[in-house]
Amino acid sequence: MKRLLTAAGLLVASSLAVAEAPEAGTLEVYKSPTCGCCEKWADHMRDNGFDVVTHDVQNLQPIKEKAQLRPGLGSCHTAFIDGYAIEGHVPAEDVRRLLEQKPDAHGLTVPAMPVGSPGMEMGDRQDDYQVLLYGENGVKVFAEHP
Repeated sequence: MKRLLTAAGLLVASSLAVAEAPEAGTLEVYKSPTCGCCEKWADHMRDNGFDVVTHDVQNLQPIKEKAQLRPGLGSCHTAFIDGYAIEGHVPAEDVRRLLEQKPDAHGLTVPAMPVGSPGMEMGDRQDDYQVLLYGENGVKVFAEHP
């Protein structure tokens, strides 16, 4: 009887884990509950066809560690999709290209919070910025946005 209950418990637990796992293509965004620009970026991604789920967390450090970000590569929010990390205000077009090309990398990042990047719009002001691809092979420019 004990084995039967244990097996039933494992079956229920595994069913719950499967039910809670994000669907392929779902963008899981981790952000501070008080960050408005993060929500604007999530809206940009939704507007560009991504299925987005946001998670408000008080401590982003464990999320940044999961994303394997090196010092200097961080921003205000971290997202995950199809095995890649997306850090900061990366444009939807660059995420789409990443998912099409499937490079051997941890993900993309836009360090800091450049004005004019998705979610950081401030009138007509547009700072130049780069989207960086990072991974075990280092960091390289993936896209430039003038």
